[in-house]
Amino acid sequence: MRAWAPKRLFRDVSWFLVAGLAAAVVQYGSLLLFAELADMDPVLGSFLAFVAGGVASYLLNHRFTFNATSRHREAAPRFFFLAGLGLVLNTLMMALLVKVLGLHYLPSQIFTTGVLMVWNFVAYRIFAFR
Repeated sequence: MRAWAPKRLFRDVSWFLVAGLAAAVVQYGSLLLFAELADMDPVLGSFLAFVAGGVASYLLNHRFTFNATSRHREAAPRFFFLAGLGLVLNTLMMALLVKVLGLHYLPSQIFTTGVLMVWNFVAYRIFAFR
């Protein structure tokens, strides 16, 4: 399959990392704006910032990472379903690593993020942006 050719895969993974970094900047920047400048409750601000980062991630991945030809009304629900599933997987992995195995939360989150980055890339490629 051409989409899994090494050159194409390298290009897509590179864009995926750039899109993820940009989405993180949107999320954390929004959180700072909401919590500090708007004096919003930090939990509500975090929720809204998470949504803003998710929208940025979707748009960047749709356009640049996967060069999707699917329409937004088809791709967006699949993307956000997978993002929600990723949130559940993140929570379960963190609960296992921190609560059950007793590991420190920061290395646990770094490991979990790495696993979920691979999961997200493959799931978005196969299902969300096909």
